[in-house]
Amino acid sequence: MDTRNNLLNKYPAIWLVLLGTAGTFALTMGARQSMGLFLSPMNTATGLGVGNISLAFAFGQLWWGLTQPFAGAFADKMGAGRVLCVGIILVAVGTFITPLMTTTAGLIFAIGMLAAGGAGMAGPAVLMATATRMIPAEKRGIATGIVNAGGSFGQFLMAPIAITLMGLYGWNNAMQIMGVLVLLALPAAYLLRGKPVQAASTGQAPVSTSKAISIALKNPSYLMLAAGFFVCGFHVAFLATHLPGVISLCGLPAEFGGWALAMLGLFNIIGSISMGWAVGKWRMKSLLSLLYATRALAVILFLLAPKTGAVVLVFAAVMGLTFLSTVPPTAGLVAKLFGPANMASLFGIVMLTHQLGGFLGVWLGGKVLEANGNFNLLWYIDIALAVTAALVHLPIQEKQLQLQAA
Repeated sequence: MDTRNNLLNKYPAIWLVLLGTAGTFALTMGARQSMGLFLSPMNTATGLGVGNISLAFAFGQLWWGLTQPFAGAFADKMGAGRVLCVGIILVAVGTFITPLMTTTAGLIFAIGMLAAGGAGMAGPAVLMATATRMIPAEKRGIATGIVNAGGSFGQFLMAPIAITLMGLYGWNNAMQIMGVLVLLALPAAYLLRGKPVQAASTGQAPVSTSKAISIALKNPSYLMLAAGFFVCGFHVAFLATHLPGVISLCGLPAEFGGWALAMLGLFNIIGSISMGWAVGKWRMKSLLSLLYATRALAVILFLLAPKTGAVVLVFAAVMGLTFLSTVPPTAGLVAKLFGPANMASLFGIVMLTHQLGGFLGVWLGGKVLEANGNFNLLWYIDIALAVTAALVHLPIQEKQLQLQAA
């Protein structure tokens, strides 16, 4: 009876944690992933050129990744609440001041440093580790899927909102309203303040962050996992930023760009939750290989198909199923290999490789479009990388390492 009462007392707290983590990811990711809708009007207003604006977006991808290992290390030691609070405020400020920027350097500062850096601090490394720490081990797979789905729901919700606000108030005011909406995540920072993992651990001496990182960087499975996530970053950042431009080149109305981004988010909710469930049933490395192979096949079929509105939306839906559903098995493998104590730091490093790929996907997308007038070369690169990622996950060894404190 006592055990049953303890479980009943736990579950409301679990769902509260999931609401806070998923809700924060929804607002920060939703705001970031909708930025591609503003690229064209920003170019018209500033005359900077797609390549220069893409550079600001690409720097944001890189900076989002660079902040996560450091944010994760701080959260591992001091708790997540303060990290999330600062991150949320930075996203809001960076998004709000972006319409005031008229130079490439200004856009890099607003989009690439403030907004992206804040989103990194309130991003998946800290949020996934927080969920892993505050939720029982048997629930972690589905929990990471739900947290990841929160980011997708934010994209599904925020893209149509952004399109509507742009129509009503112009792109400048619409972006500033989006920045204010991000502040709705601030209560979650208090909710998730918690104790740091190492302070909460019992029985065994914790492994220092530096030692855990040193061990991880010498582990082939960890390095292969990071290499695959590099490919994921290339793919999803290219789509999030340039898919509206791809659709415009197909001769379709601009509204299809917003709905395509919404479809990415909607179907990634399904993909993320399904993948969170699947990580408890099948080998995570096999799931990752399947996801990357599916991406390669979907892109090939899209290139061969007629570019109608229905085809574009179906393509966005299929891409959505695989879009960020790589996160639960990737985070799950990090936790399985090294345990939860330093997960925010170690997953943060994997996220950094993801964003290195994201930088290349966004920047090369703009450069290829300027040089060729289309994105075909990027699609070919994307196919080759996806096939490579499908293969590189197969040799990963799924077994927990025995870490010992120095």
